[in-house]
Amino acid sequence: MKFSLFGDKFARHSGITRLMEDLNDGLRTPGAIMLGGGNPAQIPQMNTYFKNLLADMLESGKATDALCNYDGPQGKSELLSALAEMLREELGWDIEPQNIALTNGSQSAFFYLFNLFAGRRADGTTRKVLFPLTPEYIGYADSGLEDELFVSTRPNIELLPDGQFKYHVDFDRLPINDETGMICVSRPTNPTGNVITDEEVLRLDALANQHGIPLVIDNAYGLPFPGIIFSEARPLWNPNIVLCMSLSKLGLPGSRCGIIIANEEIITAISNMNGIISLAPGGMGPAMMCEMIKRRDLLTLSETVIKPFYYQRVQETIAIIRRYLPEDRCLIHKPEGAIFLWLWFKDLPISTELLYQRLKKRGVLMVPGDYFFPGLEKPWPHTHQCMRMNYVPEPDKIEAGVKILAEEVERAWQESHCL
Repeated sequence: MKFSLFGDKFARHSGITRLMEDLNDGLRTPGAIMLGGGNPAQIPQMNTYFKNLLADMLESGKATDALCNYDGPQGKSELLSALAEMLREELGWDIEPQNIALTNGSQSAFFYLFNLFAGRRADGTTRKVLFPLTPEYIGYADSGLEDELFVSTRPNIELLPDGQFKYHVDFDRLPINDETGMICVSRPTNPTGNVITDEEVLRLDALANQHGIPLVIDNAYGLPFPGIIFSEARPLWNPNIVLCMSLSKLGLPGSRCGIIIANEEIITAISNMNGIISLAPGGMGPAMMCEMIKRRDLLTLSETVIKPFYYQRVQETIAIIRRYLPEDRCLIHKPEGAIFLWLWFKDLPISTELLYQRLKKRGVLMVPGDYFFPGLEKPWPHTHQCMRMNYVPEPDKIEAGVKILAEEVERAWQESHCL
């Protein structure tokens, strides 16, 4: 069967497809230890809250209304108004409902945005997406209608005490030129848990303004919700920034609700794309979020339940890793947010792709690092020395998985000494 060029590109197997297959298999295979996917934790207090909220919505008819009626292509109007008011009150942003659009998940939002600002233009020129800091989110890599849509730069690496390190933007190497269509950065970063500093964000914003291009910030884990951020960071938005948010990491990934905050011209374009591609975003997640805002629960739960849960879990996980993997075997990116740890096996004699395969045979699922470096022009050994680890599972499962990881790392070292 012959596909179109579009079909050839999007029908092929990709890193994000493999990750989601592993996530599905890991969650549903007895005995598997799922340390690779991005599924958020099912926090008991949040699950109870959602159960009660849905019961109230069923009783009042709001759930039926959300399920049985289309919303507009921009998304549920009631939520757009409530969210705009909350952001004005809490953060002082000059936000109106016409500055917000909903999508069927963040993945859809970034597909829209990448192809809105990058790719071939009517005048025959081509624009690209600049990632100022890699590694970056695995789901970006295959989202362009054009091949070679992305450009990225290596980070500066700061070595820290206790076997940790941190990536920083290397502003001296940023290739911003006439081919740059947008700058994109996640904050906190998936996969590393890095939070670029306020100073770095302001410098990127200034560069974007200087070149007349938008700065897109993926805020799926950030402030003000779900608030999975452990360092000092100030939320930033202005009409040249496109801020993308999500309900997934509140604990509602099945709702597939992404949120784009931008200037009116961009929101109009996104709404038109929604209408063409999916008629309208799904309504159930937005209806739940609207109720959470009205009850003033959204930010309170983010601060008092979600953030403390993940902060405790990440500290427990680092302690477990250090029981089995010393600093000379494994460095850990400073955990500043998100739901992952980024492990750097600096001198490992095998690639982390091979390590991934060995772990998978033993029922432990992680993600090898080379998928997280879209747009690098030259090979870099670092890309094959890192792995992403989800720290969401219960500590006993994490310990079982880390024990196997340590065994496979040691096995690789022993094999190299026998050669």
